[in-house]
Amino acid sequence: MQLAILLFDGFTTLDAVGPYETLSRLPGAETVFVAERTGPHRNDLGSLGLVADTTLGEVTAPDLLVVPGGPGQSAQMADGPLHEWLCAVDAGTTWTTSVCTGSLILAAAGLLTGRRATSHWLALDQLGALGAEPTGERVVIDGKYATAAGVSSGIDMGLTLAGRIAGDAVAQSIQLGIEYDPQPPYDAGSPDKAPAEITATLRERSRFLLTGRE
Repeated sequence: MQLAILLFDGFTTLDAVGPYETLSRLPGAETVFVAERTGPHRNDLGSLGLVADTTLGEVTAPDLLVVPGGPGQSAQMADGPLHEWLCAVDAGTTWTTSVCTGSLILAAAGLLTGRRATSHWLALDQLGALGAEPTGERVVIDGKYATAAGVSSGIDMGLTLAGRIAGDAVAQSIQLGIEYDPQPPYDAGSPDKAPAEITATLRERSRFLLTGRE
């Protein structure tokens, strides 16, 4: 099973690494990091780079595709080689997935039209404008399309798919192996739970509000 994780400059680290840490541990999984160009791609803070060893043209038939989000997503919304590649490989994938605003890229490529999907809570309106049916759920499965909400939810999506692909025991073993046992010190991980003033501040700072576009 080939797992292809897309990279681009300005991706959010955990969007890519969360699914990597779960899905790459599946029996028989071969993981490739793929991008329009090979070499390092810097994250949204510019402080960390992940290396793409393969170009889009070299990855033609992945079984499972992961599209991360992050501020760099904005530059991936226009029609072009990336969208053409997404549509081409999607025709043969068993699972096409995204984390955070990666779902906006899939939607812009026309792959989520009419499908239930999720994204970062600040981006749900954008997702709806692109033809998907947005939901605030943490992980959404619609057919072969799996979308995860913001950043950390990519771990949950990875474990969900691990269970569907290899069975509950394998998924539970992966969860135990990475000791994924969330016990956050604060109950502020969603806009419904966080203090209202914090939610309002993040909304005011949102790049979607500031730019008026993806």
